[in-house]
Amino acid sequence: MKSSRFFAILISFFLTLLLSVSWATAKNSSHEAFLECLESHSETSNPISAVLYTPANSSYSAVLQSYIRNLRFNESVTPKPQLILTALHLSHIQAAIICAKIHGLQMKIRSGGHDYEGASYVSDVPFFILDMFNFRSINISIENETAWVQAGATLGEVYYRIAEKSNVHGFPAGVCPTVGVGGHFGGGGYGNMMRKYGLSVDNIIDAQIIDVYGRILDRASMGEDLFWAITGGGGSSFGVVLAYKIKLVRVPSTVTVFRVARTYEENLTNIVYSLPASCRQVA
Repeated sequence: MKSSRFFAILISFFLTLLLSVSWATAKNSSHEAFLECLESHSETSNPISAVLYTPANSSYSAVLQSYIRNLRFNESVTPKPQLILTALHLSHIQAAIICAKIHGLQMKIRSGGHDYEGASYVSDVPFFILDMFNFRSINISIENETAWVQAGATLGEVYYRIAEKSNVHGFPAGVCPTVGVGGHFGGGGYGNMMRKYGLSVDNIIDAQIIDVYGRILDRASMGEDLFWAITGGGGSSFGVVLAYKIKLVRVPSTVTVFRVARTYEENLTNIVYSLPASCRQVA
């Protein structure tokens, strides 16, 4: 009787071990197939292997943690991406989109700014990160009062580049300089100039996106419905936004910023009305 129980336990142990080995083998095989897919769908002149970081890579943890601003999402139990792709070329992004579809792997897009909720680097299902921080160029045209801003730039960088060109132009967006353009514009974008100029997305006049088929589209080729969706509806649901063309707005050359803590009962409205008209424009 004891001998039968022993053999039953032994058989159960070996079956469990066999299933574990089979699962690990299948997982590794799937991972390798995904890497091969990325290689085959990117340009050989811009090797994607140079910008791939897996847990086996010594730089993986540093790359992952570089844009994590909330330490609650940087614990050992926090789900980690299978790999991080720090794209340097359009073909890298196209490959990521196509292969994510083929292999059913969730893609998290991280645009280079802070993300305190972990939405761009944590998931409950197998995933990888497409990191867009290398796509951060900003081209200002004061003559046309416009600028092309790539999704990996931060608001602080946008403001700085505008100020380099003009002291009477600005852009209505958030007050925190470390906010990423991709996430901020994708969610609408609000800030101190909202009353006068509206949301950030109210001042976006064009965009470039790589859609789910890997096509590079602008406003004319994507159509107004998709353009509307990526300017406030959350761009990652519809593709990967590469850049936005923004309309610069006029601002005073000298701006005074102050904060007065008063309630309505403490004559707050009287204080506001006593300000010069130029101050009340954005108050």
